[in-house]
Amino acid sequence: MSKVVFDLSRAESRDRYKLLTGLVVPRPIGWIGTRRSDGTNNLAPFSFFNVVSSNPPVVLFSAGAHSDRPKDSSTLAEESGEFTVNIVSEDVVEAMSITSGSFTAEDDEFAIAGLTACDGVVVDAPLVDESPANLECKVREVIALSDQTHLVLGDVVVIHVSPEVLDGTRIDSDALRAVGRMAGASYIDTRARFEVARP
Repeated sequence: MSKVVFDLSRAESRDRYKLLTGLVVPRPIGWIGTRRSDGTNNLAPFSFFNVVSSNPPVVLFSAGAHSDRPKDSSTLAEESGEFTVNIVSEDVVEAMSITSGSFTAEDDEFAIAGLTACDGVVVDAPLVDESPANLECKVREVIALSDQTHLVLGDVVVIHVSPEVLDGTRIDSDALRAVGRMAGASYIDTRARFEVARP
């Protein structure tokens, strides 16, 4: 099969982004909650996010930069050592989109999007009450991938799950109604699924 070959060492930054975000799909969304030292809240979504281990339980998100400063989420997570991950469902996808806007470092995206911030059990970082599930995380490590991009790894220390999406310790995917990120402004739900038997 003949394919078009892209040498990423020679590609423009925008082209690299378009190729990678168009091919690595669907991507889960890490809706990251952090708190400033003055007590105000910060909330932003990242589709460069995933769970990378269950033993130990570790998640990560990668944050780029604004035109004038690093992303608040990675900066605040590194400063405080704490953050939350709030699962994006169909019910909150519009609010999530609002929080992806460009705001000042002092803005409270919870208030802007009309969301309820509640306190964690262990971490001093806000949870989205309207989200069906939340992860409280302690920063394990921050890795500078470049001057502009930081990778934040967090140990998950507490998980909150709405009873409506829980069956023992199993998650009911139909009830969770999680949303994933495609390319551009496209998203995908988890309703159309199929199974493939393992060998």
